[in-house]
Amino acid sequence: MTLPSPLYVILDREVARGRALPELLDAVLAGGCRLVQLRDKTLPMAELLPLARELQARCRAAGARFIVNDRADLALAADADGLHVGQDDLPAPAARRLLRPGMTLGVSTHDEPQARQALADGADYVAVGSMFPTGSKVSFQLVGPALLRRVRPLIPVPLVAIGGITETNIGEVIRAGADAVAVISAVCAAPDPAAATARFLRAIAQAQTSGPDR
Repeated sequence: MTLPSPLYVILDREVARGRALPELLDAVLAGGCRLVQLRDKTLPMAELLPLARELQARCRAAGARFIVNDRADLALAADADGLHVGQDDLPAPAARRLLRPGMTLGVSTHDEPQARQALADGADYVAVGSMFPTGSKVSFQLVGPALLRRVRPLIPVPLVAIGGITETNIGEVIRAGADAVAVISAVCAAPDPAAATARFLRAIAQAQTSGPDR
């Protein structure tokens, strides 16, 4: 599969500076991003489901792909385009059996064996991180762009770099082999999320034209 955008914005209420996620999503879409994930570990399902449905409707209207983090039940109930799971979430093979045909499955990985296993388990894309220190997750495994370079020849599906990525270091992960970069606070907490999104996309395009690291 191919990803609809080289920028993957993860919407998280905890870093959104009080902004409502539908309005934050509108800004991200206006900035040009077409790949969005909803991540929320605390909101009750009675509130989370209508929120997810609203976000999905806005993504669909804009031609963007909407992914739900962790919760296969929410992804299905909200008619999301896909599900993203981590190493401590529902195992990828079990998640794949639950998803409808055509839904995207992404898996977070932190080392080469995990990346290989994600591919074997049928992941449509493999996320690799953390690239750099990040404040978006209390506990994170710092693996750096070096892991991207190691797994790039082994993983034929898209690689998504995540963790501490900014406008200044994004070129390093693209040149290391990432097909896309996932960001959270760099966009969600930005004073102008639409402008931040557009700047990230320009920085990615510039890095892609410079070619991979040797």
